[in-house]
Amino acid sequence: MIADLGAFADGRSLAHGAINAAIAAAHQRGGGVVELPVGRFLCFSIRLLSGVRLHLGQGAVIEAADPARHGGAYDLPEDNGPQLYQDFGHSHWRNSLIWAIGAQDIAITGPGRIEGRGLTRNGPGSLWRAQAGERPLSMAAMSEAEVGALEQSHAAMRGLGNKAMAFRECRNVELSGFTIAGGGHFAILATGCEDMAIRHLSIDTERDGIDLDCVRRCVVEHCRVNSPNDDAIVVKTSLGLGRLAPSEDIAIRHCTVSGYDLGTMLDGTLGRTQQFAPDRDRVTGRIKIGTETNGDIRRVTIEDCHFERSRGLAIECVDGATVEDITAHRLTMREVTTAPIFLRLGARLRGPEGTRIGALRRVEISDIRATGIAHEFPVIIAGLPGHPVQQVALRDMDLSFDGGGTAQDAARQPPLVPDAYPEPSMFGVLPAWALWMRDVQDVTVERFAARHAGDDARPPVILRDAQGLNLREMPHWPPA
Repeated sequence: MIADLGAFADGRSLAHGAINAAIAAAHQRGGGVVELPVGRFLCFSIRLLSGVRLHLGQGAVIEAADPARHGGAYDLPEDNGPQLYQDFGHSHWRNSLIWAIGAQDIAITGPGRIEGRGLTRNGPGSLWRAQAGERPLSMAAMSEAEVGALEQSHAAMRGLGNKAMAFRECRNVELSGFTIAGGGHFAILATGCEDMAIRHLSIDTERDGIDLDCVRRCVVEHCRVNSPNDDAIVVKTSLGLGRLAPSEDIAIRHCTVSGYDLGTMLDGTLGRTQQFAPDRDRVTGRIKIGTETNGDIRRVTIEDCHFERSRGLAIECVDGATVEDITAHRLTMREVTTAPIFLRLGARLRGPEGTRIGALRRVEISDIRATGIAHEFPVIIAGLPGHPVQQVALRDMDLSFDGGGTAQDAARQPPLVPDAYPEPSMFGVLPAWALWMRDVQDVTVERFAARHAGDDARPPVILRDAQGLNLREMPHWPPA
Protein backbone atom coordinates (compact mmCIF):
# COMPACT_ATOMS: atom_id res chain seq x y z
CA MET A 1 0.00 0.00 0.00
CA ILE A 2 2.81 2.40 0.89
CA ALA A 3 4.62 1.59 -2.38
CA ASP A 4 1.36 2.01 -4.34
CA LEU A 5 1.15 5.56 -3.01
CA GLY A 6 4.69 6.36 -4.12
CA ALA A 7 6.71 5.83 -0.93
CA PHE A 8 10.07 4.67 -2.29
CA ALA A 9 12.26 3.09 0.37
CA ASP A 10 15.50 4.14 -1.27
CA GLY A 11 16.67 6.78 1.22
CA ARG A 12 16.74 9.41 -1.57
CA SER A 13 13.12 10.04 -2.55
CA LEU A 14 10.90 11.86 -0.07
CA ALA A 15 8.34 9.43 1.33
CA HIS A 16 6.33 11.44 3.86
CA GLY A 17 3.64 12.43 1.35
CA ALA A 18 2.74 8.82 0.62
CA ILE A 19 2.94 7.85 4.30
CA ASN A 20 0.63 10.72 5.24
CA ALA A 21 -1.79 9.67 2.48
CA ALA A 22 -1.84 6.11 3.84
CA ILE A 23 -2.45 7.37 7.38
CA ALA A 24 -5.29 9.62 6.18
CA ALA A 25 -6.89 6.73 4.28
CA ALA A 26 -6.71 4.42 7.30
CA HIS A 27 -8.19 7.15 9.49
CA GLN A 28 -11.08 7.66 7.05
CA ARG A 29 -11.83 3.93 7.19
CA GLY A 30 -12.16 4.17 10.97
CA GLY A 31 -8.62 3.09 11.78
CA GLY A 32 -6.02 0.56 10.77
CA VAL A 33 -2.34 -0.26 10.44
CA VAL A 34 0.10 1.53 8.15
CA GLU A 35 3.03 -0.82 7.67
CA LEU A 36 6.51 0.32 6.65
CA PRO A 37 8.48 -2.61 5.23
CA VAL A 38 12.23 -3.02 5.04
CA GLY A 39 13.95 0.01 3.50
CA ARG A 40 14.90 3.61 4.24
CA PHE A 41 12.12 6.22 4.13
CA LEU A 42 13.34 9.83 3.88
CA CYS A 43 10.71 12.07 5.47
CA PHE A 44 9.70 15.50 6.61
CA SER A 45 6.67 15.71 8.95
CA ILE A 46 4.42 12.66 9.36
CA ARG A 47 0.98 13.41 10.84
CA LEU A 48 -0.51 10.60 12.90
CA LEU A 49 -4.33 10.52 13.08
CA SER A 50 -6.85 8.84 15.39
CA GLY A 51 -7.23 5.11 15.11
CA VAL A 52 -4.00 4.58 13.18
CA ARG A 53 -1.09 2.35 14.13
CA LEU A 54 2.19 3.09 12.34
CA HIS A 55 4.22 -0.11 12.35
CA LEU A 56 7.92 -0.04 11.56
CA GLY A 57 8.77 -3.50 10.32
CA GLN A 58 12.09 -5.26 10.73
CA GLY A 59 14.66 -3.31 8.72
CA ALA A 60 12.39 -0.27 8.22
CA VAL A 61 14.08 3.09 8.84
CA ILE A 62 12.45 6.52 8.89
CA GLU A 63 15.19 9.07 8.29
CA ALA A 64 14.54 12.70 9.22
CA ALA A 65 15.18 14.77 6.10
CA ASP A 66 17.43 17.83 6.16
CA PRO A 67 15.81 21.05 4.83
CA ALA A 68 19.20 22.26 3.67
CA ARG A 69 19.75 19.20 1.47
CA HIS A 70 16.45 17.57 0.62
CA GLY A 71 14.30 20.32 -0.86
CA GLY A 72 11.56 20.51 1.71
CA ALA A 73 10.58 21.62 5.21
CA TYR A 74 8.97 20.37 8.37
CA ASP A 75 5.51 21.57 9.31
CA LEU A 76 5.68 25.07 10.73
CA PRO A 77 5.44 25.53 14.50
CA GLU A 78 2.01 26.56 15.72
CA ASP A 79 1.24 30.20 16.34
CA ASN A 80 0.48 29.90 20.04
CA GLY A 81 1.12 33.54 20.87
CA PRO A 82 3.90 34.63 23.21
CA GLN A 83 5.35 31.65 25.05
CA LEU A 84 6.85 33.34 28.07
CA TYR A 85 7.52 30.57 30.53
CA GLN A 86 9.04 27.64 28.66
CA ASP A 87 11.42 27.31 25.76
CA PHE A 88 10.55 26.90 22.10
CA GLY A 89 10.87 23.14 22.15
CA HIS A 90 8.22 22.74 24.86
CA SER A 91 5.84 25.15 23.13
CA HIS A 92 5.38 23.52 19.69
CA TRP A 93 4.57 20.06 18.34
CA ARG A 94 4.00 20.29 14.58
CA ASN A 95 7.66 21.00 13.81
CA SER A 96 8.51 17.34 14.38
CA LEU A 97 9.30 14.26 12.35
CA ILE A 98 6.14 12.53 13.66
CA TRP A 99 3.38 14.42 15.45
CA ALA A 100 -0.23 14.15 16.59
CA ILE A 101 -2.54 16.69 18.22
CA GLY A 102 -5.88 15.73 19.79
CA ALA A 103 -5.69 12.18 18.43
CA GLN A 104 -6.80 9.04 20.23
CA ASP A 105 -6.11 5.34 19.90
CA ILE A 106 -2.78 5.82 18.12
CA ALA A 107 0.38 3.75 18.15
CA ILE A 108 3.89 3.58 16.77
CA THR A 109 5.33 0.11 17.08
CA GLY A 110 8.61 -1.56 16.15
CA PRO A 111 11.04 -3.18 15.58
CA GLY A 112 12.18 -0.58 13.06
CA ARG A 113 14.30 2.48 13.53
CA ILE A 114 14.00 6.27 13.45
CA GLU A 115 17.11 8.28 12.59
CA GLY A 116 17.00 11.99 13.32
CA ARG A 117 19.80 13.02 10.98
CA GLY A 118 18.01 16.11 9.68
CA LEU A 119 16.69 17.32 13.04
CA THR A 120 18.21 20.13 15.10
CA ARG A 121 18.85 20.03 18.84
CA ASN A 122 18.62 23.82 19.10
CA GLY A 123 15.92 26.42 19.64
CA PRO A 124 15.35 29.66 21.53
CA GLY A 125 14.96 29.72 25.28
CA SER A 126 11.96 31.17 27.07
CA LEU A 127 11.18 34.88 26.89
CA TRP A 128 11.09 35.00 30.68
CA ARG A 129 14.17 36.87 31.73
CA ALA A 130 14.74 36.46 35.45
CA GLN A 131 18.13 35.21 34.45
CA ALA A 132 19.09 33.89 37.85
CA GLY A 133 16.81 30.95 37.18
CA GLU A 134 16.52 30.65 33.42
CA ARG A 135 19.81 28.80 32.96
CA PRO A 136 22.03 26.70 35.24
CA LEU A 137 24.63 28.66 37.18
CA SER A 138 27.24 26.48 35.50
CA MET A 139 26.51 28.40 32.28
CA ALA A 140 27.27 31.81 33.82
CA ALA A 141 30.71 32.03 32.24
CA MET A 142 29.46 31.31 28.74
CA SER A 143 29.59 34.15 26.22
CA GLU A 144 26.53 35.50 24.40
CA ALA A 145 27.82 33.84 21.24
CA GLU A 146 28.17 30.47 22.95
CA VAL A 147 24.64 30.65 24.35
CA GLY A 148 23.34 31.93 21.02
CA ALA A 149 24.78 28.91 19.23
CA LEU A 150 22.49 26.74 21.37
CA GLU A 151 19.45 29.04 21.33
CA GLN A 152 18.65 30.03 17.76
CA SER A 153 15.97 32.65 17.04
CA HIS A 154 12.31 31.83 16.35
CA ALA A 155 12.74 32.93 12.74
CA ALA A 156 15.69 30.59 12.27
CA MET A 157 13.55 27.63 13.35
CA ARG A 158 10.93 27.98 10.58
CA GLY A 159 11.00 24.86 8.45
CA LEU A 160 13.30 23.00 10.82
CA GLY A 161 12.32 19.96 12.85
CA ASN A 162 13.52 19.70 16.44
CA LYS A 163 11.71 16.62 17.75
CA ALA A 164 11.53 13.03 16.59
CA MET A 165 8.00 12.65 18.02
CA ALA A 166 5.57 15.08 19.63
CA PHE A 167 2.07 14.46 20.96
CA ARG A 168 -0.30 17.08 22.35
CA GLU A 169 -3.55 16.23 24.15
CA CYS A 170 -3.73 12.70 22.79
CA ARG A 171 -5.39 9.71 24.46
CA ASN A 172 -4.60 6.02 24.40
CA VAL A 173 -1.11 6.22 22.95
CA GLU A 174 1.21 3.23 22.55
CA LEU A 175 4.89 3.54 21.66
CA SER A 176 6.77 0.26 21.63
CA GLY A 177 9.62 -1.72 20.21
CA PHE A 178 11.50 0.73 17.99
CA THR A 179 14.81 2.55 18.18
CA ILE A 180 15.47 6.30 17.97
CA ALA A 181 18.98 7.30 16.93
CA GLY A 182 19.14 11.07 17.41
CA GLY A 183 15.92 12.84 18.36
CA GLY A 184 16.82 16.53 18.20
CA HIS A 185 15.66 18.59 21.18
CA PHE A 186 13.25 15.83 22.26
CA ALA A 187 13.21 12.26 21.09
CA ILE A 188 9.67 12.01 22.51
CA LEU A 189 7.63 14.95 23.84
CA ALA A 190 4.17 14.17 25.25
CA THR A 191 2.19 17.16 26.50
CA GLY A 192 -1.27 17.01 28.03
CA CYS A 193 -1.67 13.35 27.05
CA GLU A 194 -3.55 10.64 28.93
CA ASP A 195 -3.31 6.85 29.05
CA MET A 196 0.10 6.27 27.50
CA ALA A 197 2.21 3.13 27.34
CA ILE A 198 5.88 3.52 26.34
CA ARG A 199 7.67 0.18 26.25
CA HIS A 200 10.80 -1.52 24.98
CA LEU A 201 12.34 1.52 23.28
CA SER A 202 16.03 2.14 22.66
CA ILE A 203 16.91 5.84 22.43
CA ASP A 204 20.35 7.39 21.91
CA THR A 205 19.92 11.11 21.48
CA GLU A 206 21.38 14.63 21.55
CA ARG A 207 19.14 16.10 24.28
CA ASP A 208 16.10 14.88 26.22
CA GLY A 209 14.93 11.34 25.67
CA ILE A 210 11.34 10.97 26.95
CA ASP A 211 9.56 14.06 28.33
CA LEU A 212 6.17 13.63 30.01
CA ASP A 213 4.73 17.14 30.39
CA CYS A 214 1.30 17.44 32.05
CA VAL A 215 0.68 13.73 31.40
CA ARG A 216 -1.77 11.51 33.28
CA ARG A 217 -1.82 7.75 33.59
CA CYS A 218 1.37 6.73 31.85
CA VAL A 219 3.76 3.82 32.13
CA VAL A 220 7.34 3.85 30.82
CA GLU A 221 8.96 0.45 31.11
CA HIS A 222 11.83 -1.62 29.71
CA CYS A 223 13.31 1.39 27.90
CA ARG A 224 17.00 2.16 27.34
CA VAL A 225 17.78 5.89 27.02
CA ASN A 226 21.23 7.40 26.49
CA SER A 227 21.38 11.21 26.61
CA PRO A 228 24.76 12.66 27.65
CA ASN A 229 23.74 16.27 27.01
CA ASP A 230 20.38 16.36 28.80
CA ASP A 231 17.91 14.27 30.77
CA ALA A 232 16.86 10.76 29.78
CA ILE A 233 13.35 10.42 31.26
CA VAL A 234 11.59 13.47 32.69
CA VAL A 235 8.24 14.20 34.36
CA LYS A 236 7.34 17.90 34.32
CA THR A 237 4.49 20.43 34.14
CA SER A 238 5.23 23.43 31.93
CA LEU A 239 2.78 26.07 30.72
CA GLY A 240 3.14 24.87 27.13
CA LEU A 241 -0.62 24.20 26.98
CA GLY A 242 -1.31 27.80 28.00
CA ARG A 243 -2.80 26.68 31.30
CA LEU A 244 -1.92 24.86 34.49
CA ALA A 245 -2.22 21.10 34.21
CA PRO A 246 -0.92 18.27 36.41
CA SER A 247 1.22 15.22 35.81
CA GLU A 248 -0.28 12.32 37.75
CA ASP A 249 -0.19 8.55 38.09
CA ILE A 250 3.03 7.81 36.26
CA ALA A 251 5.19 4.69 36.57
CA ILE A 252 8.78 4.45 35.32
CA ARG A 253 10.15 0.96 35.79
CA HIS A 254 12.75 -1.49 34.50
CA CYS A 255 14.51 1.26 32.55
CA THR A 256 18.21 2.02 32.06
CA VAL A 257 19.44 5.59 31.59
CA SER A 258 22.96 6.74 30.81
CA GLY A 259 25.31 9.48 29.66
CA TYR A 260 27.73 7.61 27.41
CA ASP A 261 29.11 9.34 24.32
CA LEU A 262 26.39 10.04 21.78
CA GLY A 263 25.64 6.99 19.66
CA THR A 264 27.76 4.60 21.66
CA MET A 265 24.89 3.01 23.55
CA LEU A 266 23.39 1.81 20.27
CA ASP A 267 26.69 0.62 18.82
CA GLY A 268 27.64 -1.07 22.10
CA THR A 269 30.97 0.69 22.64
CA LEU A 270 29.74 2.78 25.64
CA GLY A 271 32.18 5.62 25.02
CA ARG A 272 33.42 7.83 27.84
CA THR A 273 35.21 10.61 25.96
CA GLN A 274 32.70 13.38 26.65
CA GLN A 275 33.04 14.71 30.18
CA PHE A 276 30.70 17.72 30.24
CA ALA A 277 27.23 18.57 28.99
CA PRO A 278 26.47 21.91 27.28
CA ASP A 279 25.49 23.41 30.67
CA ARG A 280 29.15 22.93 31.70
CA ASP A 281 28.25 20.33 34.33
CA ARG A 282 29.17 16.70 33.87
CA VAL A 283 27.21 14.45 31.53
CA THR A 284 23.52 14.09 32.32
CA GLY A 285 21.42 11.08 31.25
CA ARG A 286 19.29 10.78 34.39
CA ILE A 287 15.67 10.37 35.50
CA LYS A 288 14.25 13.66 36.78
CA ILE A 289 11.08 15.26 38.07
CA GLY A 290 11.17 18.94 36.99
CA THR A 291 12.60 21.39 36.16
CA GLU A 292 9.37 22.89 34.78
CA THR A 293 6.94 22.63 37.71
CA ASN A 294 4.07 25.04 37.13
CA GLY A 295 1.32 22.44 37.52
CA ASP A 296 1.20 19.90 40.34
CA ILE A 297 2.92 16.51 40.12
CA ARG A 298 1.46 13.59 42.09
CA ARG A 299 1.83 9.85 42.40
CA VAL A 300 4.96 9.09 40.45
CA THR A 301 6.72 5.75 40.97
CA ILE A 302 10.27 5.04 39.80
CA GLU A 303 11.42 1.50 40.43
CA ASP A 304 13.87 -1.17 39.31
CA CYS A 305 15.87 1.26 37.17
CA HIS A 306 19.59 1.53 36.42
CA PHE A 307 21.65 4.73 36.08
CA GLU A 308 24.99 4.41 34.26
CA ARG A 309 27.55 7.21 33.95
CA SER A 310 24.91 9.83 34.64
CA ARG A 311 23.69 12.33 37.15
CA GLY A 312 21.55 10.76 39.85
CA LEU A 313 17.85 10.92 40.60
CA ALA A 314 16.58 14.52 40.79
CA ILE A 315 13.24 15.65 42.21
CA GLU A 316 12.83 19.40 41.82
CA CYS A 317 9.98 21.81 42.58
CA VAL A 318 10.87 25.40 41.70
CA ASP A 319 7.96 27.00 39.79
CA GLY A 320 5.13 26.97 42.34
CA ALA A 321 3.76 23.44 42.06
CA THR A 322 2.95 20.91 44.74
CA VAL A 323 5.08 17.81 44.11
CA GLU A 324 3.96 14.97 46.35
CA ASP A 325 3.62 11.22 46.75
CA ILE A 326 6.79 10.31 44.90
CA THR A 327 8.36 6.89 45.41
CA ALA A 328 11.66 5.54 44.11
CA HIS A 329 12.61 1.95 44.91
CA ARG A 330 15.36 -0.45 43.88
CA LEU A 331 17.64 1.82 41.89
CA THR A 332 21.24 1.04 41.01
CA MET A 333 23.74 3.69 39.93
CA ARG A 334 27.34 3.54 38.78
CA GLU A 335 29.66 6.36 37.72
CA VAL A 336 27.40 9.01 39.25
CA THR A 337 28.51 12.34 37.81
CA THR A 338 26.83 14.60 40.40
CA ALA A 339 24.60 13.85 43.41
CA PRO A 340 23.04 10.38 43.65
CA ILE A 341 19.86 11.88 45.14
CA PHE A 342 18.89 15.55 44.74
CA LEU A 343 15.68 16.95 46.26
CA ARG A 344 15.18 20.68 45.82
CA LEU A 345 12.35 23.03 46.73
CA GLY A 346 13.30 26.40 45.24
CA ALA A 347 11.91 29.74 44.18
CA ARG A 348 12.80 30.12 40.51
CA LEU A 349 9.08 30.93 40.03
CA ARG A 350 9.12 30.97 36.26
CA GLY A 351 5.45 31.72 35.78
CA PRO A 352 2.81 34.46 35.75
CA GLU A 353 2.71 37.27 38.27
CA GLY A 354 1.63 35.90 41.61
CA THR A 355 3.40 32.54 41.32
CA ARG A 356 4.35 31.49 44.84
CA ILE A 357 6.74 28.93 46.32
CA GLY A 358 5.26 25.46 46.07
CA ALA A 359 5.68 22.31 48.18
CA LEU A 360 7.78 19.16 47.97
CA ARG A 361 6.54 16.46 50.31
CA ARG A 362 5.83 12.79 50.87
CA VAL A 363 8.83 11.37 49.07
CA GLU A 364 10.00 7.83 49.79
CA ILE A 365 13.33 6.61 48.40
CA SER A 366 14.57 3.14 49.28
CA ASP A 367 16.93 0.34 48.29
CA ILE A 368 19.49 2.47 46.45
CA ARG A 369 22.90 1.09 45.46
CA ALA A 370 25.31 3.66 44.00
CA THR A 371 29.05 3.49 43.26
CA GLY A 372 31.61 5.86 41.80
CA ILE A 373 29.86 8.99 43.04
CA ALA A 374 31.60 12.31 42.32
CA HIS A 375 33.13 13.49 45.60
CA GLU A 376 31.68 17.02 45.45
CA PHE A 377 28.09 15.92 45.88
CA PRO A 378 26.51 13.92 48.71
CA VAL A 379 22.82 13.11 48.90
CA ILE A 380 21.22 16.59 48.91
CA ILE A 381 17.85 17.58 50.34
CA ALA A 382 17.42 21.35 50.32
CA GLY A 383 14.38 23.55 50.88
CA LEU A 384 14.19 27.23 51.73
CA PRO A 385 13.79 29.10 55.03
CA GLY A 386 10.11 28.87 55.91
CA HIS A 387 9.53 26.38 53.10
CA PRO A 388 11.09 23.05 54.08
CA VAL A 389 11.09 19.85 52.09
CA GLN A 390 8.69 17.71 54.12
CA GLN A 391 7.97 14.07 54.93
CA VAL A 392 10.89 12.37 53.25
CA ALA A 393 12.04 8.82 53.95
CA LEU A 394 15.46 7.51 52.90
CA ARG A 395 15.83 3.81 53.60
CA ASP A 396 18.30 1.07 52.74
CA MET A 397 20.94 3.18 51.02
CA ASP A 398 24.37 1.81 50.14
CA LEU A 399 26.55 4.54 48.63
CA SER A 400 30.19 4.59 47.59
CA PHE A 401 31.79 7.99 46.95
CA ASP A 402 35.08 8.77 45.25
CA GLY A 403 36.38 10.87 48.14
CA GLY A 404 38.70 13.86 47.92
CA GLY A 405 37.08 16.65 49.93
CA THR A 406 39.43 19.10 51.64
CA ALA A 407 39.41 21.01 54.90
CA GLN A 408 38.49 24.11 52.90
CA ASP A 409 35.49 22.23 51.49
CA ALA A 410 34.45 21.24 55.00
CA ALA A 411 34.44 24.89 56.07
CA ARG A 412 32.16 26.06 53.28
CA GLN A 413 28.76 27.59 53.97
CA PRO A 414 26.73 26.85 50.84
CA PRO A 415 24.68 29.83 49.57
CA LEU A 416 20.89 29.81 49.57
CA VAL A 417 20.55 30.72 45.86
CA PRO A 418 16.75 30.43 46.15
CA ASP A 419 15.97 31.50 42.58
CA ALA A 420 18.75 29.62 40.78
CA TYR A 421 18.16 26.91 38.23
CA PRO A 422 18.19 23.66 40.27
CA GLU A 423 21.26 21.47 39.89
CA PRO A 424 23.47 19.93 42.60
CA SER A 425 26.31 22.19 41.46
CA MET A 426 24.28 25.30 42.41
CA PHE A 427 25.69 25.04 45.94
CA GLY A 428 29.30 24.38 44.96
CA VAL A 429 31.29 21.64 46.67
CA LEU A 430 29.26 20.56 49.69
CA PRO A 431 30.81 20.53 53.19
CA ALA A 432 29.63 16.94 53.90
CA TRP A 433 30.54 13.92 51.82
CA ALA A 434 27.57 11.53 52.39
CA LEU A 435 24.42 13.48 53.33
CA TRP A 436 23.65 17.21 53.38
CA MET A 437 20.23 18.51 54.39
CA ARG A 438 19.03 22.07 54.92
CA ASP A 439 15.53 23.39 55.56
CA VAL A 440 13.82 20.04 55.95
CA GLN A 441 11.03 18.76 58.17
CA ASP A 442 9.97 15.26 59.19
CA VAL A 443 12.74 13.32 57.51
CA THR A 444 13.43 9.67 58.27
CA VAL A 445 16.85 8.21 57.44
CA GLU A 446 17.09 4.50 58.11
CA ARG A 447 19.80 1.99 57.26
CA PHE A 448 21.96 4.51 55.43
CA ALA A 449 25.43 3.10 54.69
CA ALA A 450 28.13 5.15 52.96
CA ARG A 451 31.85 4.94 52.33
CA HIS A 452 34.47 6.87 50.39
CA ALA A 453 37.67 5.96 48.59
CA GLY A 454 40.87 7.68 49.67
CA ASP A 455 40.97 10.68 51.97
CA ASP A 456 38.13 13.10 52.64
CA ALA A 457 38.41 15.87 55.23
CA ARG A 458 34.67 16.56 55.44
CA PRO A 459 32.23 15.08 57.96
CA PRO A 460 29.85 12.50 56.55
CA VAL A 461 26.64 14.34 57.54
CA ILE A 462 25.63 17.97 57.99
CA LEU A 463 22.08 18.97 58.95
CA ARG A 464 20.93 22.60 58.99
CA ASP A 465 17.50 23.89 59.99
CA ALA A 466 16.17 20.36 60.24
CA GLN A 467 13.06 19.60 62.30
CA GLY A 468 11.49 16.30 63.19
CA LEU A 469 14.41 14.10 62.18
CA ASN A 470 14.27 10.36 62.71
CA LEU A 471 17.69 8.76 62.23
CA ARG A 472 17.77 5.02 62.80
CA GLU A 473 20.20 2.17 62.23
CA MET A 474 22.88 4.47 60.95
CA PRO A 475 26.12 2.48 60.64
CA HIS A 476 29.40 4.00 61.73
CA TRP A 477 31.03 5.75 58.79
CA PRO A 478 34.80 5.67 58.39
CA PRO A 479 36.29 8.61 60.24
CA ALA A 480 36.70 11.68 58.03
